[in-house]
Amino acid sequence: MKKSPSREKTIAVLPFVNMSANEEMEYFSDGITEEIINALAGIAQLKVTSRTSSFFFKNKNIPIRQIANELNVSTILEGSVRLAAKTIRITAQLIHAEEDFHFWSETWDRKLENIFEIQDEISLLIADKLREQYGHLEIQDHLVEKKTDNLDAYEYFLKARFHFNKWNPVDANKAIELYEKAIALDPKHTDSYVGLSDAYSFFAVTELMPKEEAWQKSREYMDRAFALNPENAGVHYLLANYAFFYEANFQQAANHALKAVELKPNYPEAHQFNSLLYLISGNIEKSKLHLETAHSIDPLSQETLFYRAYFHYRTEDYKNALTLFNEALDKNSHNIPAFVVRSYCLLKLGKFDEAIAFLENMPKDMVIQDERLGALCLANILKKDKTGTNKYLEQLKKEAQKPGSFQAHYYLFLAYACVEKNDEAFSWLDHTIKLKSSVLLLNFTDPLANNLKSDPRYKRYIQELFHPSELPIKKAPTKPPLVDNETAVAYLDKLIRFISEEEPFLIPNLSLRSLADLVEIHPNKLSWVLNERVGKNFNEFINHYRIEYFKQLALDPKNNHISLLGLAYESGFNSKTVFNTYFKKEVGTTPKDFLKQNR
Repeated sequence: MKKSPSREKTIAVLPFVNMSANEEMEYFSDGITEEIINALAGIAQLKVTSRTSSFFFKNKNIPIRQIANELNVSTILEGSVRLAAKTIRITAQLIHAEEDFHFWSETWDRKLENIFEIQDEISLLIADKLREQYGHLEIQDHLVEKKTDNLDAYEYFLKARFHFNKWNPVDANKAIELYEKAIALDPKHTDSYVGLSDAYSFFAVTELMPKEEAWQKSREYMDRAFALNPENAGVHYLLANYAFFYEANFQQAANHALKAVELKPNYPEAHQFNSLLYLISGNIEKSKLHLETAHSIDPLSQETLFYRAYFHYRTEDYKNALTLFNEALDKNSHNIPAFVVRSYCLLKLGKFDEAIAFLENMPKDMVIQDERLGALCLANILKKDKTGTNKYLEQLKKEAQKPGSFQAHYYLFLAYACVEKNDEAFSWLDHTIKLKSSVLLLNFTDPLANNLKSDPRYKRYIQELFHPSELPIKKAPTKPPLVDNETAVAYLDKLIRFISEEEPFLIPNLSLRSLADLVEIHPNKLSWVLNERVGKNFNEFINHYRIEYFKQLALDPKNNHISLLGLAYESGFNSKTVFNTYFKKEVGTTPKDFLKQNR
């Protein structure tokens, strides 16, 4: 009988502790953690918590069970990194969160030059142990590829990513400098080109650099990364952003965003972007599916929180949207998008005076002037304040004459919609489409434009802007069983005979891979047969035989002089906790009570 997957195949990798003598080596321990997260994220059936949510717990003394509950995972991986000269020591341990016991730990002492092999070895071992503990996973032969032969280039890359993850202009500029150093040493280092493109897109979207210049630089590095590796999920995510925010090309954005999650299923930012694209084009169910996936991977992300609030706003659930926007602003008072869309919620709830007061009190250094002007114009229109409407509408019309004032463009469109001047709204729309305004693309289907939605012209523009009938829909291919019925029967017969005759369960460090070697069945296929045909994961299967063997030993009077733990070790167990846990799970009582009842 199969068990519900629920949260069993889920893991969070907590930031590895920097045990090096030099505190500045923290970038390296963070980098190792992130590389392991990325490697495990490549396993389709495994849900891996994103870096953002895992790193939320960095340097915080919080019980493992509480962390697991907040992240909704069954397993926690924690570890440490010690770097000295050209050698590295990495320790790692897997913790079953609900029962709070370590079911695997390992230490590696290696030369630093073998860093990629170490990461691959660690990731594969972790994946194997998760499969043994929780059920079938199809694991590739390698999870980490060697990305550069130049160790110095790799260190520059890790330092650059460490700085960029701080999300501020000073560290982003530092990251650019370090990415460039990495590329100078290795001109074929794809991840550094992706990092440079990401950094410049950050400057473009925040307008901390001239948009045109920042987007062009971002695109240049996207193209270089794509040329080196067209199957890089990060490149496709960046291309999706470029297509949408710079070219206002919805179709291209959708193609790249879907490709990103196809290449990397555990990619919260790409899922969020897909959710946004489906949301603004009217496919609410698809939008919700991607948003829920993003939230399950990255539950503590402020960005995910914003998207959840935005989803409620766009589906006209304004009260819940307002609650989530308030939560977002409590966590980050400088969350500009949350400030703006929160004011929309107040307008749709009819709280016009509150919205106006909120807009007028927004920090001036945070909000683009056209954003404030446009929102105040809408507030006065909806409040039916003629004096205020005329004042702000004239100012808005003046600002909207500037070709690059995209915020003024879409606010003027929404203003025409709110005063029910449909002809002016669609005429203005025709004008701004030629300017490739991504902001208008984002807001065309906004609830503030609801007055236009009954106009026959509205559907024509939906087709023109979004091509909903052509929106790519990726259906999960129906995979045939990993092993056909006849072969599965043969494999199972071979396995049971081998277990009965050779008793491999008595080997304390027996793993699924080592058993697969002994019976000459591929590990993926052996795992599949155990889970699909026997209904047990590897540990349950092997520990069943160990427990049966223990019972025989324990009930034999000749062994009365041997302790229960000693008999457990004789039966193949190598951990008191694991022995007691599995014994009680299978037999329904403790080993001591079992003996009392049966002697």
